[in-house]
Amino acid sequence: MAAKILLIGAGRWGINHLRTWRTLGVDLYVVDASDKTLEKCREMGVPADRLAKDHKAFLPQVQAVDIVTPAETHHPLCCEAIALGKDVFVEKPLALTEKDCVDIVQRAAAKKCILQVGHIFRYEPPSQFVKKLVDARLIGDIKWLRGNFSGFKRPRSDSGVTMADAIHFVDLFNYLLGKLPRTVNARLLDVLGRGMDDNAWLWLDYGDVFATVEVGYFSPLKKREVLVVGTEKSVVVDYTVQQDKVKIHSNQHKQEKGEWKAIEGGVHTTEFDPEEPLLIELRSFLNSIEKRTPPIADGQSGIDSVRVVQALLESQQKGVPVQIA
Repeated sequence: MAAKILLIGAGRWGINHLRTWRTLGVDLYVVDASDKTLEKCREMGVPADRLAKDHKAFLPQVQAVDIVTPAETHHPLCCEAIALGKDVFVEKPLALTEKDCVDIVQRAAAKKCILQVGHIFRYEPPSQFVKKLVDARLIGDIKWLRGNFSGFKRPRSDSGVTMADAIHFVDLFNYLLGKLPRTVNARLLDVLGRGMDDNAWLWLDYGDVFATVEVGYFSPLKKREVLVVGTEKSVVVDYTVQQDKVKIHSNQHKQEKGEWKAIEGGVHTTEFDPEEPLLIELRSFLNSIEKRTPPIADGQSGIDSVRVVQALLESQQKGVPVQIA
């Protein structure tokens, strides 16, 4: 029997969830406050009796809830679903504060509900490939990481660019390294004068590894790129291309007769099946529901990423690095 899923929010990103759920063949119910959006859902084939403006119309009868709504609604919606024993997929951030994230995770644990956070980059095949390289130390000791998540696009209204976009690579770096940074520092700009950051440069000190992240809404160049530099090899991941997503550079510095030499080795490219990350992510959620196994992007990852972002925002506010205890 197909899983009964309630999608709450079918807007700009939620409509992609709708399309993907239909591909996965679930028994889908959809809720959105906009008549225009609901009409679009009808045009995409969702029966009229599976559409509503109020999630309470369908919540009691479904197995799981997919929350794709503004970030400030995540905490109350998650809590309401979990109170009824529903498994939950919620887009990132899990909530806007660490306190609310912890509350959601504790409630889910008490009810034995599956909780998956939409940290989609964990599910990208290139990310999984790099994770295996890092864990097996096939590129040597990691020295530093760099992420660039920028491009010309509409700013989100529910949070600044650090919470909206940088959180992707904050979480990914936490995942690759298996820990949180000890100290963070940030330089944030509010170019548009909205009272929210729309350009940011972030520094994450993991102790033995240093990482930087750049995000923003203004560059005409769309970047979704990660660089991992090791003592033996370096890896470049470009999430925007279809081919050569991962390039492994066998470059090393070696000391000979008291002098350092930069030795450039070969470049190895790795290809991946062209499967949509959102499809992988939501299929993984279904698998967790069926087998009752924790997802790769569990509730703790949601807590950790928001904790780091909060520290980054505090660093900007105070003008000093902030330690993460």
